[in-house]
This record gives sequence, structure tokens and C-alpha cells, in this order.
Amino acid sequence: MTHLESYYEMICKGDVIAGYYLRKQVENLLNDMDNPAYIYDTTEADKRIKFMESYCLQSKDPFYMKPVVLMPWQKAFWESVYSFKMADTGFRRFWEVLLEVARKNGKSTMFAADGNTDLFIGAGGVDICCLSNDDRQAKLIFNETAGMRSRLDPKKRITKDNLTELKNYKRNITVFRLAATVRNLDGFNLSKCYCDESHELPLGAELVDAAWRAMSVKDEPLFLNCTTNGYNRGEYLDDRIEYAKKVIDGETIDPHFMAFLYEQDSELEVWQDEESWEKSNPSLRYGVKKIAKLRADVEAAKTDKKKRVKLLVKDFNIPVGNSEAWLMADEYIYPQEVYNLDEFRGCVALAAVDLSATTDLTNAKILLMRAGDPVKYVYSHYWIPSEKLSRSDDRTAGAEYREWARKGLITIHDEPENDAATVARWLAGLKKSHNIKIYKCGYDQWGSKDFINAMDNFGIECERIEQNEKGMSNAMKLLEGDLKGRRVNYGGNAVDEWCFGNCAVKVSDSGGYMPIKIGGQKARRIDGAVTCIILWETYRRFKSEFTNYIK
Repeated sequence: MTHLESYYEMICKGDVIAGYYLRKQVENLLNDMDNPAYIYDTTEADKRIKFMESYCLQSKDPFYMKPVVLMPWQKAFWESVYSFKMADTGFRRFWEVLLEVARKNGKSTMFAADGNTDLFIGAGGVDICCLSNDDRQAKLIFNETAGMRSRLDPKKRITKDNLTELKNYKRNITVFRLAATVRNLDGFNLSKCYCDESHELPLGAELVDAAWRAMSVKDEPLFLNCTTNGYNRGEYLDDRIEYAKKVIDGETIDPHFMAFLYEQDSELEVWQDEESWEKSNPSLRYGVKKIAKLRADVEAAKTDKKKRVKLLVKDFNIPVGNSEAWLMADEYIYPQEVYNLDEFRGCVALAAVDLSATTDLTNAKILLMRAGDPVKYVYSHYWIPSEKLSRSDDRTAGAEYREWARKGLITIHDEPENDAATVARWLAGLKKSHNIKIYKCGYDQWGSKDFINAMDNFGIECERIEQNEKGMSNAMKLLEGDLKGRRVNYGGNAVDEWCFGNCAVKVSDSGGYMPIKIGGQKARRIDGAVTCIILWETYRRFKSEFTNYIK
């Protein structure tokens, strides 16, 4: 059994916990073993793995001077990289490889061992580059490779090194480092590149383009991208991960690209399922990354928003931005009593809207309460133009508009813009359909003229709520407290959940709150969360009057 087959067997038996995209990639590779377009020959991979585990001595306590011991996931990875050949040419299949794995899982060591293997037993006459956004990061794999070289050949009989390059002068093999800060990135003749921590690279990074140009004359170029996730949304790494998922799912055909994505399937499992942590930390069960430390970090992150952002990004590869995530998943995803509007016939409600034109969702919500019941019941509906479905990147951010429309949560209409009067008719229609009267409706000034006119015609009073710190901060804090106390029943609305999960909080020097999109990503809609905050501000302003109606 090959290492890849053995690894898949461990996944199937539950001996290894794998996320969707990692499992799907392994399944694709196993299927490709039977594809006549490829040859699966493990000769080179076996030789390299044997060298790593016999001669690549580590530098850090508690593994100092001990050979690298590759874990099953690492053996499966390296075997896949080096064993697939193109049947028509006999050349190695993969040119670009992406490994996304959480910090402290041994990625720098495994890539340094691969570089050291090339330095001693690789093909002669090749140049290999360790590159990253800055020189400090570029040094990590390079320095570890240099350490392995010095421990294997301390008397420099066949190799030598200096501050910037390692060389096997018997076989003319060179390993050097390169950072994006270098002015002249051209003129190199490379066979392999290690791109470390690519989350720091901008979209269209010249460093990456220069590396590919330097390998353009090679029959078997190899660009190895090894990284954790980062805070820079919409940049180089997000682009490559999005591309990787399309290739894995079969939406894009690229036989020369492979990705091992060790990431969580959802944020919620981070807080609720400790076993799932292995999805982004494949070395956890082998003691390379310490479970006790990770447990402590998770507990600390539950009450510290700054620690939470760092934990989710660096320890679980969940892409959030530098802004503090507003809520943890289990603070807004929890069991909720099933109810319907018929139970509130004859009641008075508060309402709120977040209006938009073509780019965002439009949302309307109503707030209902029962005497003696602390729970606030929220009923919601969304609208979006049909044009949005074909030209939007929202799907990659988790939007499922068609499915939500099928469930009746959202209305997709053919007009190019959302119609504010339609939203007003929906709110006013609650009186006719369920005898629910709107007492006050909160709204933001943007795009509100037609809406206000329509609401005036229906005899519903509106209250302007500014979308700034003054208008949103208190309500946002109150809503956060109600959600954490599970005093909000929004019917488990899937669109609301998505919007809550996309919402970050910008905290001012004075401690004020403002809702913003995570990482500033346009595709991560927060309209439902903003509407809920406007609704809570409306409640805050008219609490006394509304309470009298409830009584």
C-alpha cells in the first residue's frame, strides 16, 4: 500500500479527522492513479522520504540532532508531489503545489528537509529558491536547511554555505533565499521554489511572477507554496485558495496544480468539537503541536476578541481580517424554539430595514415580544436583484441565494434594483395577513426617500437611525448581550446566520462599536446583522411605549 492509500484508509477509519477539501483532494488523487493520462511511480518519493528520515537532522529542542520523522500526512503529501508523472512525456505532473496548514505543525521542517534532500542527492546543476514577502520570513526554511546541511556535512567535504546561499560544489546545486524587497527579481534560472507564508503577498505579486519566469524553461518546474492563513483578505493567498477549491471540486481543470488544504469546515466546530481541531492541525495527534496549549488558547479566545481573531486565523485557518470578529459562532447559532407569526396575531411590533440598490441585500425585520417572556422574537425577509446571482462573488463567501429563496427566506426579483416600496408593502402587509401592527420602523437615511413616502402612505411612523457610532454602538452592545444570553429567537434564519458570521466590530478609542465586514471583503454581506442592530436601537429608543403594548 502506498503512503497515499494508507493515509486515505486512516481517514476512512476515523483514525485521522479530515476536512472536506483535504478528503476530496485525497480521493481525487486516488482516482487519478487509475487515470491512463498519469503514471504513479513512487521511486523518487520513496528515495526522498528515506533520505529525510535518515539524514536530515533537526535543530530545535526536543528534536535536536534527531532525524526528521515524517507523519502519515507528510508522507502522503510528498509522495503525491513526486510520484505522479504525465504518461505522454514521463515528466512530473505537478508544477504548483499549495499546502495550507495551521502554525506549529512542522511545515518549515518538512520543507527544509526536502531542500536538504535536493542539496545532497538532487539532480545536478539546479538552483532552488526560498522566497517570501520579507527577508525574515524567507530565512525560516533557508536557515533550517542550512542547519541540516551543517550537521550532515560539518567538515564541508561536498557542501558549503554563507549567509545567503548553500551550495553542493561537487554537483553544482544551489539553494538561496529571496525576498520581495529585492529590487531586481529577474535573471534567475530556477528549478524549484519554496514560497513561505504567502498570506503576506499582495494579489499579482511580482515576486511570484518573477519566480515563474525563472522556471519557464524547465520541463519540471516546482512551485511549493507552504503557508498558514493570514489577515489580508482578497490578496494572493485568498486567490490561490479559491482557485484550489475550484480545482478540487472539478469546476476548473488544471492537471498541474495540487492543494492540501488543512482547514476547518466551520468556525462553530472550533468551539464545540475538540476532535475537529485536527482538520487544520494534522500534527496534533502526534504531539508535534501541543493539545494542552491549544485548549488554553481556545478558552482565552472565548472572552478576548483580539486573541480570537489570531486563534481562528493562525490555529484553524479560518479567514477573518484584522478587525475583531464580533461574535463567536455559538453565540448566534444555538437551538431556538420553533414559532410562526400566527402565534402573534393582534400584536404590535417594531420594525427595521437596511435598504440597498444593486450591490447589497435589502432586509426588513420585525421584533415581537410576549408578556412575561424575555425572549425577543425576530421575523425577517430579504430581497436581491436576479442580476446579482450571476455576477457576484458572494457564493465563494458562503452565500446560497437560490437555496434560501427556495426556503422562502429571500425574494429574487428581475428588476435591476431593489424596490424600497416593495419592502414597505411587505411590512404593511403584516397587518392584513397576521393583524400585526408596526408601531415604529427604524431606517438609515441612505436610499430612504421612496421608502419613507410609501410608509407614510401606509400610516407607519419611521425613526431615522444613523449608521455611525452614535447610532449603532449602544444597540450593538445590547444585541450582543441578548444573543450571548440566548434571548433572541430569529428562527434559525440561515441568511441571518450568514450575516452575523460575516460581521466584525470596529472598536473606537472611546470604546464605541461599529459593524464592518470581516476583512473589508465586499462579498461578506452583513445587511442582516446591520438591520438587527437598527432594530435594537429602535427598541432602545421606544422601549417604554413598546413594553406598554406588550402588557
